[in-house]
Amino acid sequence: MERPLILVTNDDGITAPGIRNLVSFMNEIGEVVVVAPNSPQSGKGHAITINSTLSYEEVQLDGPQKDFSCSGTPVDCVKMALDKILPRRPDIVVSGINHGANSSINVIYSGTMSAAVEAGVENLPAIGFSLLDFSWEADFTQAKEYIQNIVRKTLENPMPKGIVLNVNIPKLLKEEIKGVKVCKQAHAKWEESFDERVNPHGKKYYWLSGYFNNMDESPDADETALANGYISIVPVKFDLTAYEYMNTLSEVMNFD
Repeated sequence: MERPLILVTNDDGITAPGIRNLVSFMNEIGEVVVVAPNSPQSGKGHAITINSTLSYEEVQLDGPQKDFSCSGTPVDCVKMALDKILPRRPDIVVSGINHGANSSINVIYSGTMSAAVEAGVENLPAIGFSLLDFSWEADFTQAKEYIQNIVRKTLENPMPKGIVLNVNIPKLLKEEIKGVKVCKQAHAKWEESFDERVNPHGKKYYWLSGYFNNMDESPDADETALANGYISIVPVKFDLTAYEYMNTLSEVMNFD
């Protein structure tokens, strides 16, 4: 059988250790093409480039796959891959492995997950992987078998169109990971503030700071699973409609 075509991307940049590990894991499963940003794009969410040009170039890195460095955002990378680079539609898109968590509310800020969601917009199976370790020296190999198994199961069991997976991995040794749990997105948010400073010329500038506030201790929340040593999988879709409020809103907005 023809090996599956796997598109790999990320938001930390094409040379980040997380994506280089993911590429090596995916090479054992299928034919891999990498299209990733040429510089870090963390926190870009679903941003696309519209006021400047885009470019890409093939680069020689590691392994047998083809690597393409793109000047745009993670979503730009997926769009460019589908329109200009790939020989055919991929069988799956995998994004990551992100350096740091994309659980809970982080999913809406994440370039890693936005790349996966963009694939979902195109009705492609997609998974975003994140490790709860911001270090550039993070050990991604501890979760290798879990990552590969999740990809294989997704290839073998197609998801409904438009649904993608948000996978977060605790910072643990392989033998310490208790397993995998399908979860909901925890109700949490960043409590943010801007630290005001003044530069030598007297002009004010600001650094974003704050802390993560988890308000959800329910057993099926992703933050709970991660805190208890499990890999969390949250099915995500790009349809943001609040269906449960549609009837009430119709009544509220009735001007007859």
